[in-house]
Amino acid sequence: MEEHELLRETQFKVVNHNDERMSVIDPWGSKFEIISSEKVKDPRGVQDNIDDAESLGNGIDNVTIYAPSGANMVGIARFYEKVMDTPALIVEENQCIVSMGPHQTLTFQSIQKDDGDINMHVDLRDEQDKNPEGQQYYPSNYGPHISLYIRDIRSTYKRADELGVTYVNPRFSRRAYCEEEVVKDCMFRCLDIVDPDNVNEGVILRLEHEVRSVLKFDGSLYNSCPFVKVPDGCVI
Repeated sequence: MEEHELLRETQFKVVNHNDERMSVIDPWGSKFEIISSEKVKDPRGVQDNIDDAESLGNGIDNVTIYAPSGANMVGIARFYEKVMDTPALIVEENQCIVSMGPHQTLTFQSIQKDDGDINMHVDLRDEQDKNPEGQQYYPSNYGPHISLYIRDIRSTYKRADELGVTYVNPRFSRRAYCEEEVVKDCMFRCLDIVDPDNVNEGVILRLEHEVRSVLKFDGSLYNSCPFVKVPDGCVI
């Protein structure tokens, strides 16, 4: 194992296990594992201002999020399937792997008790001055977040809102407090992962999600969405 040279003097710790797998600990203590390779690339599009797909660097095939020992992996799977409309590929006692696209996965892996404490991936701060007057108060999260594009943001928001897991991060200028603002802004956020079938059991894991729409409110492709054209089944 080799510590990443470029980040050696930063608050990140990145260790290369091999050419495709690395472990990351961010400044908040959150632990991740990233698998990145050139084996499979999504042909549906590239990031902005990149004309030649062959010039792309490695794609991220999988990101592993570590969860506390004994975390409800079945509940995590149900959250993604029933709320985010993303299928779970593998669900085991200590692991849940969710499909994020044709070639990408998000893995939740529980930490065993003898592996030490696990950070809950949030850094919540009371910042009253960043909350607009007349709106519900939310603490600011300075921890990491993941972003994902979905095909039906209106329905996804409704499902998340019914579970009570929608979230507004006052740090950012785009703050969607209701369904119409979500559609206008093409995004909303979640902070808590819960089991939709057992909400009373409480939060399984806290991890901020920036949930983005493939489409803008007028039906055109969202500006930062990397797709070349709108995939089938996307609605607004």
